[in-house]
Amino acid sequence: MGWIEWIGSHFIGMFNAGGQTFVGLVSGIIPTLVVLLTFTNTIVKLIGEERTNRAIRFASKYLILRYTVMPVLAVLILTNPMAYTFGKFLPEKQKPAFYDSAVSFVHPVTAFFPYANAGELFVWLGIADGIQKAGYSIAPLAVRYFLIGIVVIFIRGVVTEYITKYLAARMEHKSNNLVSKSA
Repeated sequence: MGWIEWIGSHFIGMFNAGGQTFVGLVSGIIPTLVVLLTFTNTIVKLIGEERTNRAIRFASKYLILRYTVMPVLAVLILTNPMAYTFGKFLPEKQKPAFYDSAVSFVHPVTAFFPYANAGELFVWLGIADGIQKAGYSIAPLAVRYFLIGIVVIFIRGVVTEYITKYLAARMEHKSNNLVSKSA
């Protein structure tokens, strides 16, 4: 009988704790997320969707822009997971590398733009909380996290593009050999 009473009293406690967490989010991070998302959408509307698309097409032509500017803009404008649709501006052979660089940036972006990947915000908030409890400012960490993220996405994009080219050439070579052997 005691265990039934314990379950009854703690069952509602679980929902009370969930409610307190929800109220904390509503009065804390959610308004910030809404304002940041509104700001980003406003910038896109002011610039214009067609101009934004032209800028992305321009960036896709150059290796350094393709794996730095494109993923950053994709994640900031479209957020995770829609950011990967920026790959539509690229030829098929570059899409895997773009995806790799974009998916690698959805964590570092949360330091300044939490709306871009709110589902993984707990990672940044956990680290930031530990840094603040240790008595340090999180601003230098946020800057480093963001900048190192850009370096990492560039490296990953370039490496993945070269791996994709290598594998495509290998597959083409194999298919040519099969065709010549069957002829």
